[in-house]
Amino acid sequence: MFLDLDEIGKFSTHKTSGNFLMEFQVKNVPSERIATQKILSVIGECLDHFGPGCVGVQKILNARCPLVRFSHQASGFQCDLTTNNRIALKSSELLYIYGALDSRVRALVFSIRCWARAHSLTSSVPGAWITNFSLTMMVIFFLQTRSPPILPTLDYLKTLADAEDKCIIEGHNCTFIGDLNGIKPSRNTETLEILLKEFFEYFGNFAFNKNSINIRQGREQNKPEPSPLHIQNPFETSLNISKNVSHSQLQKFVDLARESAWILHQEDKAHSSPPSNQPWGLAALLLPSVAKSMSHAKKKRKKPASERIKNLLESIKSSSTENSTNTNGKRTVSTQA
Repeated sequence: MFLDLDEIGKFSTHKTSGNFLMEFQVKNVPSERIATQKILSVIGECLDHFGPGCVGVQKILNARCPLVRFSHQASGFQCDLTTNNRIALKSSELLYIYGALDSRVRALVFSIRCWARAHSLTSSVPGAWITNFSLTMMVIFFLQTRSPPILPTLDYLKTLADAEDKCIIEGHNCTFIGDLNGIKPSRNTETLEILLKEFFEYFGNFAFNKNSINIRQGREQNKPEPSPLHIQNPFETSLNISKNVSHSQLQKFVDLARESAWILHQEDKAHSSPPSNQPWGLAALLLPSVAKSMSHAKKKRKKPASERIKNLLESIKSSSTENSTNTNGKRTVSTQA
């Protein structure tokens, strides 16, 4: 039996807006988690055998949040299906708010996800890889640290919320403003080209060994646990959404970020249009052949690639500083918004 909880007690069954919350009744089971696992197992079997266009069905039932993952051929979408996970719905709503605030957000998230997939930093198979959700949190955090910020912190969105926005789920405060008109647009005018390059440079030199990522406050904090990568869950703040990431996978991300930043810096230094038959910009970073050639070149270098790229970036900054000194020995100071 299914009940629309938003309409219970009302005579009208027509609904045009608002959240649709459904409740289903099941037999008594030892725990809610076991019930969730059994329900998802049945749904997974149905999708696998009868779901039109549903392929690659995976039942990931022993995860902290059990889910069924599958791909929809007609749309090309990859879907994660869960039950009894209201916090995930608020997370999706929050991502929508951030994506709608500034047109650069979705474009940058898409670019970083494509880059990560091209270099096998992410995978559809559960494991020690960085997830797309973690990458999205990293992009949001990065945009919060710009000067001026492109995105507001979650704590700030909470202060803008009214009584209708208040939301407490299982003791977790999931409150934030839902009206986009109540959020002032950013005064930051940086281009996507600059943001892409700065993203790679920022996380290529991020102190992952001691700092964590926290979009609630939009600033680096000391890690509360020794995991290689710590990204605080925006609502269940005691959880690390990237706890699965191994040290080797994080180091791979850092190395590729530094190399990508170096490639983009080299393009800036060239000051000329690239040959028409040569990829440039983001396209150059997505080519598998680029990653392979870098991997082959690493074996011939005495220094680790990450250190080499870091030194190159520092030398580029140093040369830029020296060029700002005129012939009279006077130094001109430039500021970047």
